[in-house]
Amino acid sequence: MSTTELGPAFFLAVAVILTTCRLVGWLLRYLGQPPVVGEMVAGVALGPSMLGLIAPGAEEALFPQELRPILYVAGQIGLVAFMFLAGYEFRTDRLSSVGRIAVPVSAAGIAIPLVLGVGLATVAHNWVDIYPDGISPLVGALFIGVTLAITAFPMLARIINERGLTNTRFGSVSLAAGALDDAVAWIMLAAVLSMAGGGMGTFALAAVGTVGLGVFLAVFVRLRPKALDWARRLTEEHALLVIVLVLFIAAWYTDRIGLYAVFGAFSLGVAFPRDPVVTRAVRAIEPVSRIVFLPLFFAYSGLNTDFTLLSGGNMLLFTAACVLVAVVSKFGACWATARLLGEPPDVAIRVGTLMNARGLMQLIAINVGLAAGITSPALFGVLVIVALVTTVMTSPLLTLWDRLDRGRTREPAPVPETAA
Repeated sequence: MSTTELGPAFFLAVAVILTTCRLVGWLLRYLGQPPVVGEMVAGVALGPSMLGLIAPGAEEALFPQELRPILYVAGQIGLVAFMFLAGYEFRTDRLSSVGRIAVPVSAAGIAIPLVLGVGLATVAHNWVDIYPDGISPLVGALFIGVTLAITAFPMLARIINERGLTNTRFGSVSLAAGALDDAVAWIMLAAVLSMAGGGMGTFALAAVGTVGLGVFLAVFVRLRPKALDWARRLTEEHALLVIVLVLFIAAWYTDRIGLYAVFGAFSLGVAFPRDPVVTRAVRAIEPVSRIVFLPLFFAYSGLNTDFTLLSGGNMLLFTAACVLVAVVSKFGACWATARLLGEPPDVAIRVGTLMNARGLMQLIAINVGLAAGITSPALFGVLVIVALVTTVMTSPLLTLWDRLDRGRTREPAPVPETAA
């Protein structure tokens, strides 16, 4: 395909992707699912798992191999912007009121899925082929454990906001614990990626580069008051340009040192100053990145997802085990920790439900793993199923808990027995 042919092909592919995401999102909205779930499902539907089975010629015509690198790059723009916004929404001040609960819930929600995920991967390695050639079982097992430990903080925040739960006890605990989960999970993922580099040179570059990033962010935080004074003299257009430039440089830097662009974007978002001028410029990034570019990431993920690779009995069993371990470990650990710390049953069960959602964050992690050569196509499909199942179940479970609570409040009080 020539360069002049790639342009029209790209425009048609984007039109199909955006239309499909909107239609699927609209249909799933009636099932109580947030828009991001529709985009996840639409991405899988456009790949070999559905469109490729129904009309393989149409899939190849719409998404030829020469076009896929362009979709990848365009999706990375949406992904970097999304992760920057996720970091910008990270609030350490949320820990002040619920830190006593949120920190242990987050720790349990990371440690238990990590340990059980590593254990499952270690056992499964003996009877199912889940790693690419050249990847050590330790690195592969750690990667699976980290992906199972992730919580979809941005989606969690969206569900809480859409349902008006921001000021509830379980909403505050979940937001704080979810933010901590994501921060720790990305650090662990960066460590696994460094281990997968295979040499001391790669690890040293990542370690030194991470120190350099930390120094830059520390200096950036110290200089924020002066930067804000300077930013307030800029027009909104110029402020937006500066943010995009700094964001892309941070993404380029962390990608070059082996930590991948999303890590730099998230870290920069956490460090960025919270100010009305900056916030307006930051929010100007959100609509185009979320509506146009981010769905291209879902489509690219869907093109790499082939559920037909999971047809073997052992692989199907491993997939079911991964889903079971993911749900039991995350939901169970967060629920049990909240109860042990004295939270009421209705708060604890909702905290566990919200923390169990992996959503887009797990998709990002497994795409990073695929790009790094840690994930095989079959394992990629398994972890996509985990992300879909744990995300789709969140809203229906929250609705179920609300109905059960309303049912209990309507139950008549028991009539005391009269003495004989």
